[in-house]
Amino acid sequence: MRVALGQFAVSPLWENNLSSCNSLISEAKQEGARLVVLPEGILARDPSDPDHILRTAQPLDGPFIAGLLAASMGIMLVFCVNVPDGSGRFYNTLVVMRDGAIIACYRKLHLYDAFAMQESRLIAPGHELPPVLELDGVKIGFMTCYDVRFPELARHLALSEAEVLVVPAAWLRGPGKERHWEVMLTARALDNTCFVLGAGECGPQNIGNSMIIDPLGTIVAARGILPGLVSATLDLAFLHRVRQDLPVLKNRRFAAPRLMNTP
Repeated sequence: MRVALGQFAVSPLWENNLSSCNSLISEAKQEGARLVVLPEGILARDPSDPDHILRTAQPLDGPFIAGLLAASMGIMLVFCVNVPDGSGRFYNTLVVMRDGAIIACYRKLHLYDAFAMQESRLIAPGHELPPVLELDGVKIGFMTCYDVRFPELARHLALSEAEVLVVPAAWLRGPGKERHWEVMLTARALDNTCFVLGAGECGPQNIGNSMIIDPLGTIVAARGILPGLVSATLDLAFLHRVRQDLPVLKNRRFAAPRLMNTP
């Protein structure tokens, strides 16, 4: 299955970001991609004004989402946007589109209250596990950015038969953060013998560095810091051979993880 990850620097204007998304999607389709992944928080962002993402949040029937529906014809499209929660914050919402329709949403479970950041000031946490969906016979699971630091979520998805883990992100710059991103994505691939697709926002605040990693932890393709597309063909026969040779999911001695009860 051909997959493509697009990265760009999100601007304060959703109209500009919609244009960037549609350009990347069009390029990915020309390359034959069936699964296209864009970063986290692509609706609008202003690095000088953290509250901008709250003021510019849109509902799922808003103009930004409407502008992407047609672009999802013939593909599965994955990205994250800010959706108002009705009480003054928003949900960081992963959206999955296919053939002109929204087929699934996931509200980010793990909020980035770390490294002097406090996402929970503006973002309400989700309380439901992400889905596993099928495309062309391939099972795909979903996580959002900081989720990748929590191996229980990736393990849950793998035990739910996911063969590919998709991770839209806006991974902040900082000392060692590029290394953290690469290590976490690679670890989740090895932990679960899955392909992992990490799509990162680039620009002045975030690292970009979108990458495709195979079930043995090899980086198949990566983009670096510049806007653009990275793509690869996932060899599912290779994945099945890896799972036969390295049956960590069968050999494990721990029970499947469960989501803790939350208020």
